Amino acid sequence: MTQKPNPLNSIKVNGPIPAHLARSVIEETLRSAILDGRIPCGTALRQQDLADLFGVSRMPVREALRQLEAQALLNVIAHKGAVVAPLVQGDAVETYALRILLESEALRLSIPLLDTRDFQQAARYIDEMETEQDYAEIGRLNRLFHMSLYCKAPNQRLLRLIEDGLNEEERFLRFNLEAMGLGKLSQEDHRALLLAAENRDIEGSVQLLANHLNRGVEVITRYLASPEALNKKISK
Repeated sequence: MTQKPNPLNSIKVNGPIPAHLARSVIEETLRSAILDGRIPCGTALRQQDLADLFGVSRMPVREALRQLEAQALLNVIAHKGAVVAPLVQGDAVETYALRILLESEALRLSIPLLDTRDFQQAARYIDEMETEQDYAEIGRLNRLFHMSLYCKAPNQRLLRLIEDGLNEEERFLRFNLEAMGLGKLSQEDHRALLLAAENRDIEGSVQLLANHLNRGVEVITRYLASPEALNKKISK
């Protein structure tokens, strides 16, 4: 019987990790591996295995796993421990409804405080998305674009919740964007949203954001119900 490859073998650790950096190094290393798919959904991450891999005690591993759970990248399941969370699934409608509430509030708080540099950075992310061919990179740029418009919101807890939702979407887009046929419409939405924000049209911006996210959930819901998505899920 062929043994399944261990996803942790894809992680390379370069030398001993200083004790004071252990938690942050483990967190960022695992986060990157989850986002780019080297550690797939459903993988159980055992503390001792990770401690052996990184050459540390279980304490910084436990702290790193807690941080990743708070970012919605891991779920803690009885008798299995920390397990890599699934991508956006059947609760896409509820997920996006919550995103609209959170991101609308952040946009309202942020727009009056955004400056020319913020708008220029947001425009650069759009330009990069229009020319980028790598779907993983498009997912990353999409997250950065949205956060560039929310970044001046003074409520840091709100921003952390929003980034968790964007991380979840980024993971989904990395593995499904090509099959979903998104692209041009998304960039038109982004440009309209940026223009409204530059004009300090807060309510217009919020409405454009809601329209954009609602279109996204419609496409994702339709895709998840399609034969392509079903076949992709079965083949994993």
